[in-house]
Amino acid sequence: MLALRLSRGAHPAVQLRRLLVAVASAGTGFLFLCTLGYAMSHPDNAGASLLRLAWCLTPLAATVHFAVAVARTDPGTRPRPGLAAIGLGPARLMAVSALTTALSCLLGSMLALLFFLHLRGDLTGMPFDGAAAQFLAADSPLPLPAALTLLALVPAIASTTVALVLRPRDVRPPQERVAGRSYGRFGAYGRSADRETFGAYGRFGARLRTQSAGSRAAGAAPVPQRDGTPQARASEADSPAEAAAAADGTTEAPAPAPASSPAPRTAPVGLPWGIAILAAGLAVEAYASRTTPTPRLALPGGLTTGTPAILAGFALAALGLALAAPGLTHLCGRLLQSARPGALRLLAGRVLMEEATRIGRPLGIVCAVAAGAYAMTALYDTGGPDFGPLTTLGTLLVTGCTVATLLTAAVEAKHARAETTAALVRLGAPATMLRSAAAIRAGALLALFVPLTLVVAELAALPLTR
Repeated sequence: MLALRLSRGAHPAVQLRRLLVAVASAGTGFLFLCTLGYAMSHPDNAGASLLRLAWCLTPLAATVHFAVAVARTDPGTRPRPGLAAIGLGPARLMAVSALTTALSCLLGSMLALLFFLHLRGDLTGMPFDGAAAQFLAADSPLPLPAALTLLALVPAIASTTVALVLRPRDVRPPQERVAGRSYGRFGAYGRSADRETFGAYGRFGARLRTQSAGSRAAGAAPVPQRDGTPQARASEADSPAEAAAAADGTTEAPAPAPASSPAPRTAPVGLPWGIAILAAGLAVEAYASRTTPTPRLALPGGLTTGTPAILAGFALAALGLALAAPGLTHLCGRLLQSARPGALRLLAGRVLMEEATRIGRPLGIVCAVAAGAYAMTALYDTGGPDFGPLTTLGTLLVTGCTVATLLTAAVEAKHARAETTAALVRLGAPATMLRSAAAIRAGALLALFVPLTLVVAELAALPLTR
């Protein structure tokens, strides 16, 4: 009930993204049902049916990836202060997000079933009744358990993946984590080394005197000023003790940073692995194209592809490109800041480095899909058959889901840096500067990934055209 209320009261843009998830789920469910119909009409060709079922895994993965991206950007299930007091902690919000994703996917699965029954001729009263009755085995009764099992794949996998991705994590450093769950003062997590009696925390100035004495015992000396004024105002001090010292006209040396302070952001670790897998995939394709040719695989729609070894090499190349994309995005941000950068290039490069993982992963998948589309175009140019309706539907579904995932990740990145953008505006940064930085980021990514995708697509499609 809570998931339904959150879904009903969401922003129109959020509702549009959920509707797109339902449409993607409907397309994937329809492809699964068409595979079932082909298996019913060709009971003696189990190998082709299994191949068609495996071919549907790519639209399934694209749909699940898109559903996870939409769930991450859903503001209704984002943890906010005060929600834990009414029972909506991180775990409960994760469950609500998973249920919302399941509801969207279930809606799409029901639409796919209705359209499938309509094309079979089981439902009448609408145009194109029974248009694909022969292909979908309308003369045979539909096995309802098998159909429902196939339709339940998208909601089950999508909701489970959302629950795993959005599960609550302990953000504390490993050295601060304790074996058991404990509570400190006022319900705070963690253990305190010093035991205090009841009321010690509330006594006026107790902790202030303790901190001042401890800092002076550690060897911190006040720093005198030329004009007798403190270095920092009380409102700009890092702690209440430093604020009080600043109000008295004396300033103490700041304490050293704790050992648990976050380390500076480094480049994603997937760049060398991605390059290695990409090179291995291209090598497998080149080696498989020189061996004795084997029977080619016939995909739905009449499209004939290369051998299984060539397809495995192309899959490795696409996986390597997707893994290397975050590191390449981080490298692109570093290149923008090289050679005496100005404020504009510095801002654009820092944003790219910060969002390398969030933007790089869907961008790499888009590049892999673009390389696959280029390979299919090369097969079509060499005299292959026209794309059938199922092949066209699968191609549009995968392409649309990957592009929509990239746009959704861009929206998530914009929301993540909303506070930084607001701070820049308060400091006097013009809006044209922010738009120019966004244009520079987009241009840098296009300048890097478009030629790379064309080179990888050309090398990957070369064995397929032989």
